[in-house]
Amino acid sequence: MKRHELRELIACGESSTLEFKRKFTTVEKIAREVIALANTTGGYLLLGVDDNGKVVGVDSEKEQIDQLQVALHTIDPPIQCQIDVVELDYRDVVVVCVPASSARPHHYVGDMTLRPHDRPVFIRDGEQSVQASREMTKILRGMNPDSPPLTLSIGDRERRLFSYLERHQRASVTDFARLVNISRRRASQILVKLVRAGVLHIRHDNGHDYYTLV
Repeated sequence: MKRHELRELIACGESSTLEFKRKFTTVEKIAREVIALANTTGGYLLLGVDDNGKVVGVDSEKEQIDQLQVALHTIDPPIQCQIDVVELDYRDVVVVCVPASSARPHHYVGDMTLRPHDRPVFIRDGEQSVQASREMTKILRGMNPDSPPLTLSIGDRERRLFSYLERHQRASVTDFARLVNISRRRASQILVKLVRAGVLHIRHDNGHDYYTLV
């Protein structure tokens, strides 16, 4: 990455595709940021930039990169990131380019006592990295090229949901379950299929998922 490109990137401020860190913090926190970016739309993690966009630089780019490599080894499936060091105003910024992954969902595997499907999955929600809900994790898993083919049928439950969304604009898993008198688990399964089929969008707001018509 060239200097002018990095300046332009920093000027945009933190977003769903850009995270600033003054320096490497902990393996878990950095792994979480990389996972969240890869599980969403990809983006950049910058070490040596304050939350307000001020370039503070890192003391040792080699030490920061070595720690980054340790963090990347706690992610499953592995994520191949490009790491560059760019000098701005006589200060070194470590630029981590995280691709939007086709192997989603990626997990943090620091806690080996957890079963693979219980390991935390993170996504970007605006300027923050948050833990994905069960529904979001299932949707990410369904986007994996190796996932089973999708079968979908539209029946009375789905049509009642569409009518509800036309009136109220949004619905949660609980709203749908109550609307058609089914378990929350069954409602979740149907909603996940509808998102995978491109019929609904899943959105995240104030710690909660909700669904809207496409």
